[in-house]
Amino acid sequence: MSETKKLSKSLGILEVIGLSIALMAPSMAANINPQGPASIAGRAVPLAFLASFIGILFVSYGFIRLTQRFNHSGSLYGLVGKTVGPRAGVVAGVSLLAAYIFFIGFCFNVTGRFVVATLQELGFWGDNIDPAAFGFGLVALAIAVYVALQPVKKGTRALLFIEGGTVVLILITAIVVLVKVASGHAPAGQTVNFDGFSLAPGVGTSAAVLAVVYGFLSFAGFEAAITLGEEAHAPRKDIPKALLWSTLLVGTYYVFVTWIETIGFGTDDKGVEAFVASPSLLGDLGTQFIGSWIGTIITAGAAISGFACLLSAILGAARVLFALSRDAGLNAFSKVSEKNGVPTTAVYGASGAALVAMLIWKALYPNNSGSFDIFLATATIGTVLILVAYALTTFGAINFLFLKGKKIAPLYEIVIPIIGLVVLVYVIYRNVWPLAPHGAPARGYVYAVAVVLVAVTAFVLAAPNFARKMGERLNADEGLVEIDA
Repeated sequence: MSETKKLSKSLGILEVIGLSIALMAPSMAANINPQGPASIAGRAVPLAFLASFIGILFVSYGFIRLTQRFNHSGSLYGLVGKTVGPRAGVVAGVSLLAAYIFFIGFCFNVTGRFVVATLQELGFWGDNIDPAAFGFGLVALAIAVYVALQPVKKGTRALLFIEGGTVVLILITAIVVLVKVASGHAPAGQTVNFDGFSLAPGVGTSAAVLAVVYGFLSFAGFEAAITLGEEAHAPRKDIPKALLWSTLLVGTYYVFVTWIETIGFGTDDKGVEAFVASPSLLGDLGTQFIGSWIGTIITAGAAISGFACLLSAILGAARVLFALSRDAGLNAFSKVSEKNGVPTTAVYGASGAALVAMLIWKALYPNNSGSFDIFLATATIGTVLILVAYALTTFGAINFLFLKGKKIAPLYEIVIPIIGLVVLVYVIYRNVWPLAPHGAPARGYVYAVAVVLVAVTAFVLAAPNFARKMGERLNADEGLVEIDA
C-alpha cells in the first residue's frame, strides 16, 4: 500500500459515461420508479418524466460549464469549494458523500429484492422476500467491493456493458409491445395513444407538479462522472461530454419507455391501477406480450442493473471520501493502492458506513425495516442530500460564470441555471414538507437529512481555521486551477 495521494489516469470517454449511467440505473429505474408518478397523476407518467428531463437539463448546464474548467475527484466538493468557498465546498462534499453512501444502501436492497423476484419467477423461492433480500444484498455488496478494488478502468467499463445490455433488452421488449399494440394484437385490446402526455380529468396541477418531483428523482446521480476527474485522460473534455450525453440518452430513454409502459398497461383507470400495483413493470409487460421467459430475463436484468448501481455508488463514494480526507489530512482514507491505483481504504470506509446506516435504521424502526422499507428510506434520504449538493453547485456556477466580473459566459445564459436552481429548491421542499406524523419513517427521512446538514454546517462554522486549510489545499490542486474552456 502506497502513501501517494494521487489517483492514476487511465479512463477514456466510455468509462466516464459508464459511471453516470450506472448510478442513474435506467433499466432498474424504469421497472420501479414510474409507479410513484402514476400513483399521484394517473396516466400522466410520460408527461412527468418529460418535464423532469427538461428540468435536469437546466440543472446540468452549470455542471457542464464548470467541468470544462475544473476537475477534481471530490466532484461537487471541489466545484463548490472553488466557486463559492471552502466552507460551502465542505458542506456540498459531505452532502454528496452521504448521498452516495445512502445510494449504496438503496442499490443494495434493490439488488437483493430483484434477485429474490427472479428466483420466484423461476419457481425456486416462496412468497417471502425478506430476509433473503438482505442476504443477497450482502453477497452483492461483497462482490461490488471486490470489483471496486480492482483498477478502475475494469469496473467502469463493466458498468457500461452491464447497464447497456439490460437497456437494449428493455428497448427490444418496448418495441415489441409497441408493434403489437399498433397492429391490434395487444392481449387486452390496448391501443396506441398519447394520453400519457396529458392529465386525466380530475387530476389537478398540484398533483402533476408532485409527479414531476418523483420523475426528477430518477436522474439523481447524473453527475457521478465528475468523481473521475483525476482519473480521466482528458477530464475537461470528456466529463462535460459525459454529463451531456448520459443525461440526453437516459432522459430520452425514460420518456420513450414510460410511454410504452402506459400504453402497454392501458391508460384507463383499470390499466393505471395495474400499473401502480406491478412489482416489475417491464417484466410484467414482457410476460404479457412475449412470454414468461422474457419477463424473467428482464427481472434478472433489473437485478444486474441494481448491482451496477451498487458498484457505481461505491466508486463515487470512495472518491469523494478520498478527496475530503486528503484535504482534511485524514490519512486513513486518503491512501491509494500502489498496485491498482484506487483509494482502497475509502472503498472499505464508504461501504462499511452504508452497512452501518442500514443497521441503525433497522434498530430505530424495527417495524419498518424490511428491504422495501430500507429501499424507500435510503433512496429518499440520498436524493434530498444530493439535491442540496446540486443546489450549491448551481449557485456556484451562477456566481462564477456571471457575477465575478470576468466574462466567462454570455449574460443572457444566466436564466438557465437560475431556472435549474428554482427547480432544485422546489424539489427539495416537496420532499421534506409537509412533515410526516411523529414516529413515521418518512419523518425519519427528514431527521437523517437534518443531522447530516446541521452537523457539517456547525462544524465548518465552529472550525474556521480547518475550513481555511481545506480551502488552501483545494486552491493548490492542479485540477482546480482555472483555465479557459
